[in-house]
Amino acid sequence: MKRKLLASFLVPALAIGGLVSLIALKNDPKNPEDANGGLTLPSGFSAAIIADNLGGVRHIAVTPQNEIYAKLRGLKNGKGIVLLHQNGDKAEIKMSFGNFTGTGMAVKNGYLYASSDQEVFRFKLNANGEAANPEHPEKIVTGLLNRGEHEAKAITLDNAGHLYVNIGAYSNACQVKDRTKGSPGQKGCPILDSAGGIWQFSASKPNQHYGDGIRYATGLRNVVGLDWNKQDNKLFVMQHGRDQLDDLFPQYFTAKENAVLPAECMYALNKGDNAGWPYMYYDWRTHKKMQMPEYGGDGKKVYEGKAIDPVASYPGHLAPDGLLFYTGNQFPARYKNGAFIAFHGSWNRAPEPQAGYFVVFQPFVNGKPSGKWEVFADGFAGSAEDKAKGNAKHRPCGLAQGPDGSLYVSDDNLGTIYKITYKK
Repeated sequence: MKRKLLASFLVPALAIGGLVSLIALKNDPKNPEDANGGLTLPSGFSAAIIADNLGGVRHIAVTPQNEIYAKLRGLKNGKGIVLLHQNGDKAEIKMSFGNFTGTGMAVKNGYLYASSDQEVFRFKLNANGEAANPEHPEKIVTGLLNRGEHEAKAITLDNAGHLYVNIGAYSNACQVKDRTKGSPGQKGCPILDSAGGIWQFSASKPNQHYGDGIRYATGLRNVVGLDWNKQDNKLFVMQHGRDQLDDLFPQYFTAKENAVLPAECMYALNKGDNAGWPYMYYDWRTHKKMQMPEYGGDGKKVYEGKAIDPVASYPGHLAPDGLLFYTGNQFPARYKNGAFIAFHGSWNRAPEPQAGYFVVFQPFVNGKPSGKWEVFADGFAGSAEDKAKGNAKHRPCGLAQGPDGSLYVSDDNLGTIYKITYKK
């Protein structure tokens, strides 16, 4: 049972400079607002705020030695990466380094990988999980396209020596005039030649250029959450669906329809796959691929072109920024190999209440989604009023798993890191 009812969102949604402050949560039962860092969790789970005021933390990674690396969206004291050392439910800054901002962060085979909006770097880690030469990383990929929209270069790695990088489309729907009422889509959408997909590179070869990569999958508007599914041995991504259906095509879409459309989609990708952007969107209510209005759709016309189906879908505009397949043994068995998704929260549902700002769990069986998704951790936004207005106190972004099976969640608003644990 949940400790607080979540029906206020789920029912309608499913129907349609210096040292930072580092704190340990005491979970004082006399102060419900402090319990679990303000989060609502399933029975048996607890949360602690292990770090706060770090600066907006995008993606995070935890080493086998239980050290935490946090990627900052903006430089703090001239640095964009923070290394935190854990001591129980406290974390202290061990070092800050890297003179670049960005999103991507991953630990693999003794290296820390981190991305700016144009490059991917890697740092050799020592036996303690520390960057051995933090001021002199290897440049793995340079020259990545950045046109100032959907510029975050989220990254993940497989077990065969490959690095995967999101190259977001620098457009909402590939209109002739972007985000302009009634403007048609560009013929052939030239954006897809250089963006709107996932690119594959070598994870170990230095100084690769953008043009050296392989366009692994296309037709993806923007991906911030992605992870390699070891059980299925496949790349999974979360696409951010397009915006402003009712603003741009009010003759076809109402504000209520726009509030939940199009779906935020989970895709399982093989090399060469096409997810269909900008020619189609997915309606999670009817489980159909629909023709985009920029390309002749009217809200009723089904898309008949070639595009893969999502393996799972969620209400619109929740902004999935983190994806993690849970492989630990600390949580109950039903969570093993399932997916956690950090939904950053909406801005595009007005006049309906804004929504999201939570972490959900998507059950998996044999490498495939199975059953309905469920809210796992809620309460990041603060009050119901602030959430409805989109004035969220915290906005979940990154997810990481510790060597003991604990789940970590980052917040890119105030720079908080939560540690979620389970005890029978």
